[in-house]
Amino acid sequence: MSKDSLHSMVSHLPTLPALLQHWGQKPPRSRLSNFQIAIILIAGCAHAFSMAWPFSWGLVQGQPVWWLQFSAMVVLAAQLAGCRSWQRGAWLGGLFATAMLCSTFWWLYISMHVYGGLAAPLTVLAVLLLAGFLALYYAVAAGLFVRLAPARRAPRALVFAALWLLAELARVQLFTGFPWGEGGYAYVDSWARPLAAWVGVHGLTFVAAFLAALLALSLRAGKTAWLAALGVLLLGAALAWLPAPGMAGNPNPPPLSVTLLQGNIAQGEKFNPSTGIADALRWYGEQLRDAKTALVVAPETALPLLPEQLPEGYWQALQARFAAGKQAALVGIPLGSFDTGYTNSVVGLKPGQAAPYTYHKHHLVPFGEFVPAGFRWFTQLMQIPLGDFNRGEVAQASFDWQGQRLALNICYEDLFGEELGARFLDAAQAPTVFVNMSNIGWFGNTVAIDQHLQISRMRALEFARPMVRATNTGATVIIDHQGQVTHALARHTRGALVGEVQGRSGITPYAWWVSRYGLTPLWALALAVVGLALLTRRR
Repeated sequence: MSKDSLHSMVSHLPTLPALLQHWGQKPPRSRLSNFQIAIILIAGCAHAFSMAWPFSWGLVQGQPVWWLQFSAMVVLAAQLAGCRSWQRGAWLGGLFATAMLCSTFWWLYISMHVYGGLAAPLTVLAVLLLAGFLALYYAVAAGLFVRLAPARRAPRALVFAALWLLAELARVQLFTGFPWGEGGYAYVDSWARPLAAWVGVHGLTFVAAFLAALLALSLRAGKTAWLAALGVLLLGAALAWLPAPGMAGNPNPPPLSVTLLQGNIAQGEKFNPSTGIADALRWYGEQLRDAKTALVVAPETALPLLPEQLPEGYWQALQARFAAGKQAALVGIPLGSFDTGYTNSVVGLKPGQAAPYTYHKHHLVPFGEFVPAGFRWFTQLMQIPLGDFNRGEVAQASFDWQGQRLALNICYEDLFGEELGARFLDAAQAPTVFVNMSNIGWFGNTVAIDQHLQISRMRALEFARPMVRATNTGATVIIDHQGQVTHALARHTRGALVGEVQGRSGITPYAWWVSRYGLTPLWALALAVVGLALLTRRR
C-alpha cells in the first residue's frame, strides 16, 4: 500500500467525537441498530471485567481496571444521550445491565449446576433471570434519564450519575440486596481511591458516572468540546491529590501476629462424612493445635458440624488448647439446634474468658442460607445442603484480643459497607481490624475469588482498617489499612499464611456518616437531583 493511499484511508476514518455522536443517535431500522446493540453488549461486558480482569492475556489477571469501567460508562451515556424516546433508553439500559450482570456473576452456574445438581438449561435460565430482574433497576434509570435530563451538559451528566446511583442503591437494599460488581470497585487502585475514605464505594460510583457522562456529552457536542473533555480529565486527575482524611483517635495498637488457614477442602466433598468432613476435622485440628502466632483463624464452616456432632472430646480439646497461654483462635462453625434454629457462626477462643465468644452471620445468602418465600420449590431442585439460618444482629461486639478489636464478617457480608460501618458509631469501641472468613469454593477456581478480594480491599480503604481473610480456597490474604495486599497464599492450595497485621484507630469521614445515617445521605442526594430535574422540566 502506498503512502498516499494510506493517508487517504486514514483521513476518511471518523473521529472519536463523531463516533460517539453516531452511536448516540437513534438509528433507522437497519443493520446499524444491530451494531448499536453489539456496542452496548460489549460495553456491559467491559464493565463487568473492570472489577477484576478475568483473563490471563492482555492485562494483569484478577486486577481491577478502572479505565475499562469508565469507558463502558462513556459509551452507555453517549448512546442514551442520542435516544429519542424513553422506551428505547430503557431498553438500552436494561440490555447493558443484563450483559454487565451476567458477565459479573456467571459463576453462579457452578454452584447451582456443578455442586447443586440443577440441570444445565435451568441453571443458565436462572442466572439470566436473576440478571434480567436486577437489570430492571438500570432500565428504569436509563429511561428516566432520556425523559428527564436537561439540555445543558453538566446538569445532564449530574442527572445521569444520580439515576445510576439510585439503581445501584436499589441493588444494595431491595430484596435482601446483591450489589456484587458495582462500578466503584474498579477504582480501588486508581486515581479515585482517596475518595473512598470520604464517600465510600457508592460515592465513587456516582463520581465515575458523572465524569463519564460529562465526557461523553462533551465529545458529542463537537470539536470545540475537546477543551471541556480535557477539563473533565483534569478534574479526575485532581482527585488523586485529595488529602487523606484526618484520623483523630487513640494511638494504634501494637502489631498482631496471625495464622490464616486455607484447607482447600473440595466443595463436592465438604459435607461428605467419610471424606471432606473427616479431612477438615483432621487438618484444621492439627493446624489449630500447632499454630505459634497470637491469633489463628479458620475459615467459614471450617468445622462443618455442630459442636455436639463432633467426635467425642474434639471440641473440649480445642477449648482447652486456648484456655491458657498467649494465643487465641477464631473458628468458623455452625451453631444452634433444631428447636432454636441454626446460625452460620464463628466461635472465638482465648484465655481467661468465662464463655466462648460467638459471632452470628447477619446478612444471609438467598437460597443458600435462607429460602425466600415462594421459592422452596426451586431449592428442592438442587442438592446443596441448604438451611433456613437465623440472622445475627447488625453491629455485634468485636473480639477483643491483645489490644485489638477484631470485627468479624462472614463470606459476602463485607459487600455491605454500611452494615460494617454500624460498628463505628462509638469511636472508643470501633474495630481496629476486620476479619473476613469465607468459603468461595462453591464457585470454583474463577474470577469470583478476585472479585471478592477487591471488595475486601475497598472496605479497608473506606474505613482505613486492615482486613485479614481466611478462606477455604482463596483469597487468603492480609490487607493493610490502605487497601494493599501485604501477604497472600496461593489460591486453591492447602496451607497456612503467617504474618503480622497492624491495627488502626481513628474514624474516616465515611465511617462517621455511614455509622449514623447509613445510605440515607446518598439516597437523599440522588433523589434531590432527580426531583430538581423533574421540577425544572415541568416548568
